[in-house]
Amino acid sequence: MPNLEWPRDFSFGVATAGFQIEGGYNGEGQPRNNWAAWEDTGRASVSGHANRFWTDFERQLDLVVAMGLNSFRLSIEWTRVEPHSGVVDEAAVQHYRKILTAVHDRGLRPLVTLHHFTNPEWLGSNPWTNDDGWRKLADWYELAVRRFGDLCHDWITSNEINIFAINTYYHGIFPPGRRGDTRATFATIDHLLAAHIQGYQRIKSLQPDSVIATNNYSFSIYELDRFLLDTLYAHHYQITEKDRLEWLQARREQHYRAVPGGRGIYAPLEKFARGLFARTIPLATGFPTAANELKKLTTPRVLDVAQLDYYAPTLAEHVTLPGKKTAGGRWHRVGRPLWDDRPDPDMFLDYVREAGQDGLPVWVVENGMCVRRDDRAVWPRRDGWTRERYLRENIRSLVRARDEGIDVRGYWHWTLIDNFEWGSYEPRFGLHGLGPDGSFLTTDISGDDVAGAYRRIAEGLRAGDRSVVD
Repeated sequence: MPNLEWPRDFSFGVATAGFQIEGGYNGEGQPRNNWAAWEDTGRASVSGHANRFWTDFERQLDLVVAMGLNSFRLSIEWTRVEPHSGVVDEAAVQHYRKILTAVHDRGLRPLVTLHHFTNPEWLGSNPWTNDDGWRKLADWYELAVRRFGDLCHDWITSNEINIFAINTYYHGIFPPGRRGDTRATFATIDHLLAAHIQGYQRIKSLQPDSVIATNNYSFSIYELDRFLLDTLYAHHYQITEKDRLEWLQARREQHYRAVPGGRGIYAPLEKFARGLFARTIPLATGFPTAANELKKLTTPRVLDVAQLDYYAPTLAEHVTLPGKKTAGGRWHRVGRPLWDDRPDPDMFLDYVREAGQDGLPVWVVENGMCVRRDDRAVWPRRDGWTRERYLRENIRSLVRARDEGIDVRGYWHWTLIDNFEWGSYEPRFGLHGLGPDGSFLTTDISGDDVAGAYRRIAEGLRAGDRSVVD
């Protein structure tokens, strides 16, 4: 029986990224991105044909329609559109327009990411610690909206700025592969935030009714998550420079109270976090380049929606902890491998609550659980979780959030088909599997019909039936 008011225009979708699904990068005669040198030298696996989305997009979009979804998140790859500095590939522009038209023709609303961990090789190996790189990125945002704005109104400027910066300059697993460089990590965050601020203004000048945001990966550590967005929210609330430090400290404490995994953090992690807060970050003004861009604004808003990505509880992959039990009493694995991450739908609800605290609509633009594909064991996961259970219980958290009055308006599952997960095809996140011959499997790689479960959940909630997530 229907027992729930659910907005008919709620976005149920899937999330993808160009480099992970399109194929056709970094080879002879192909567009070359920032991963090209690593692929050439064997430091990174070759992405190859990926999912062949570039040529097979219509069939793959039909899978989205078959699940009864109404939105599709994709990226428009800067490298394809501008393969050489100042040179636009008109054929690539027209091909992306064909893809976006196919999205619309199927009744799907596109959500477009403009920077998803990739950029043209010509930008150089280290563009994010100086002013030149982020200004060119802001130029790219404007170019993209000029060429595709008639086909898209929902934009993500940069995907997971926090993860991109950490993996580039701290973990060293993204090009150029520096490790332990905290200052470069935060300089990158600063400059990408500046690009977002300037990009927001440029896009709005071209498309006043557009919806623009940037998504964070949900961390228990305030300094690697909410602090980025609070730099923008401080401007939104018109917090003066004089009061900025006190306001940020209050938001920090609020975060650690709101997110159970952040309460009573282990001593080494607490020490690490306090060091970030006290030394690395210029607290009085926030990130200096971003702060300077904010000072130029005549309007308070630089975000239209609060976006977040959530997979599993994350304290800090790069900090060695003495145990695996959070202060909130929950057990989970910290770090890799991905297929051993312990889901926690209650913590997911905590993050959604926090995202909704500032009055903006909330979009969950990535959420998913993977299995491992190798010759030894595909299934079951050692913790007993299934992907259908993960999907159902996490969406139930969104139902609970809406019951509490949080304005949740969208959910995009990561991802449609098993893809290239930044160096490996081993983690399998796809609602559909990818066979060894490139064929699409009706079920996921474990043999479960998670796509069918997603369809039943989306249809049930639209009909007002809460039982589909109970």
